[in-house]
Amino acid sequence: MHLGTPDRVPVMCQLALGHYFLNSGVDALEVWYTSEGFAEALIRMQQGYGFDGILVNLPGRDPNWRSCMSSVERRGDERRIVWKNGFYTLLPDGDLPHVFRADGGKFFASLDEVDPEKLFYVEPHDLSGVTYPYTWGISDEPAEHGKGFFPPWHCDTIKEVARRVGAQVSVHGEVFSPFSQVMDLFDITPALLAIRRNPSKLKECLAALTVGTIELGRLQVDAGAHAVLISSAFAGASFIGRHQYEEFVLPYEKAVVAGIKQHADIPVYTHTCGAIGDRLDLMEATGTNGIDTLDPPPLGTVEIAEAKRQTESRLFLKGNLDSVALMNGTPEDAYAAARERIEAAARGGGYILSTACSIAPATPLENIEQLRKAAEMFGRYPLD
Repeated sequence: MHLGTPDRVPVMCQLALGHYFLNSGVDALEVWYTSEGFAEALIRMQQGYGFDGILVNLPGRDPNWRSCMSSVERRGDERRIVWKNGFYTLLPDGDLPHVFRADGGKFFASLDEVDPEKLFYVEPHDLSGVTYPYTWGISDEPAEHGKGFFPPWHCDTIKEVARRVGAQVSVHGEVFSPFSQVMDLFDITPALLAIRRNPSKLKECLAALTVGTIELGRLQVDAGAHAVLISSAFAGASFIGRHQYEEFVLPYEKAVVAGIKQHADIPVYTHTCGAIGDRLDLMEATGTNGIDTLDPPPLGTVEIAEAKRQTESRLFLKGNLDSVALMNGTPEDAYAAARERIEAAARGGGYILSTACSIAPATPLENIEQLRKAAEMFGRYPLD
């Protein structure tokens, strides 16, 4: 997709982490905890499904991570990993891992205790999950504020994927939007309540996190990413209204887009789940180059033909295939759904065939394979 004008509709789906665990042939422990293991899983699945791009949606990993581990114990369909600081991780065979403190609880900061000047970026997929002040791994040392915040291995997976297949497929990095980061830091309900109870301090936090998000996006570009995705999962109508989007999401994501683009002229696009049919214009106002997910009813509120009409080729569109239907349907259903999206959105270019959100762990492989087949059959340019 970065190699020039495409001759057909590109195909690129995000896969749930559990899908890699179950189907890549790489052990889940290696996928989750090693840069090389995740890179291998990404490439295997991209090649198996004929995708035209790869989204690297985990940070690189500390090569010395095993030295932080006390034990690994198999318990049914998951593993329990105990760390030397007493934290433990439950790593299911087919689902997202979760990090717990020694007392069995999960950490969330409170808005009252947080100093915005000590915020830079919140990475929920670090070995220890979210911490404040932010620390990497099980270290007690707060991360250096500013350009030294991200460890030298943070972009290793992007580097490995770009080195191996970057000349053939589009490699995308992912950063979390400032609004998503405050959701991870404070938990969803307290973060949403802060919009009413202390909006000024919440905005200070968002502004501080914007600086770190820009820095990470620039690092990903330097590591070989051809595009950067802003993951903004909580900015749909299920969580906030249009006026709240304008106040707490739009200015910060606009700054992120501009900050990355000042560093390199690459596509920066936005992933927001669920009901976004009422705010495509606001998403466009961030300066984003494209919109990802576009969940159709009943998962969301986007009819792809209407979204195409609203954006009038100013943005590229990616998604709209119902990921639940893809999991539960037949290969014939998948093929027909893919054809329907191509015919509704591909004319004039600017459409990437994809599921609306991640492909679920249990989705039959033969269903996913239909997407590339449909693009080859019905997505060749120029479309009749």
